[in-house]
Amino acid sequence: MAFHLFGNVLTSYGTAANNRGENEGNITTLQKLLWKGEVHSTVSAEAIRWALRYYWQTAGDNYKVNRRWDDDKNDNVWENTNFSDQEYIDDDVLGFMRAEGAKEEASDEPKQKGKKASKGTTTAKRGVLEVTRAVSTTPFVGDITFNAASGQKGRTSLYGTEVHATQYQYGFAMTPERLKDQSRVIAVLDGLTALGGVAGNHSRFLYDFSPESIVLRWTQDFSPRFLYCFAADEGGEISAPELVRRVQNGDINPKELWVAGSIANSSDGEALEELGANVLTGVKTAVDNLKQIITRDLQLPQLELTT
Repeated sequence: MAFHLFGNVLTSYGTAANNRGENEGNITTLQKLLWKGEVHSTVSAEAIRWALRYYWQTAGDNYKVNRRWDDDKNDNVWENTNFSDQEYIDDDVLGFMRAEGAKEEASDEPKQKGKKASKGTTTAKRGVLEVTRAVSTTPFVGDITFNAASGQKGRTSLYGTEVHATQYQYGFAMTPERLKDQSRVIAVLDGLTALGGVAGNHSRFLYDFSPESIVLRWTQDFSPRFLYCFAADEGGEISAPELVRRVQNGDINPKELWVAGSIANSSDGEALEELGANVLTGVKTAVDNLKQIITRDLQLPQLELTT
């Protein structure tokens, strides 16, 4: 049976803001959704995927990406518009799609008998890495800052921005067997544990998107069973009661879990360790340990520990 890698990431605490999204009047809004009956701010999976690709582009580890971000032009640059999941890590891990219309335009003229209408073509590969939308751990209560543009003032110099002091959590899943190069699962782990920021509407502000806490599962089970497992109380204290319940009930084998970060020092972290999970305080150390297990199970070239 194939192995699957699942993860749930909790970011550090920070202030999320948005300076080029949709505006309501002169107020710049955050993306929001209704989560468990309350309004929460959210960061799209596309923004996280963009940041992962940008990490590979700039990490200097000989990762070849097909879609590079040009900081000078503020735009994407393609290396190969025909795609190659063998050559490029982003084509292999994140997938691609190009849809082309029919070469003949639609016409009101009746088709000749026996002649089929022209159809468009699609070149596509489903992404092996699946990422969920990041959701804030605390509800958005409507905080707004008011600002003034520098220099000469005009009609739009005064503006407001929604801000949310919170943490975000998101999940991911992948089956390395579906990759052209299974060793790229290591690059995914390295990238997701090194994201310093995300793209899209948050790219103008520093919000550290690296894991403050993380839960990883290396398993032959088809389902992650612990996405969005972190919970925050009114004081911001983080726990993972649903994860503990799943392990206690036998839905998750604790030996398949690597739990790291500040959650390791919580009562839930202690409970998971007593149940048999791999619980460590350091995120990088936990990821390095799991990478060694993955390397062994997939029979990849031996890795050198970085911590």
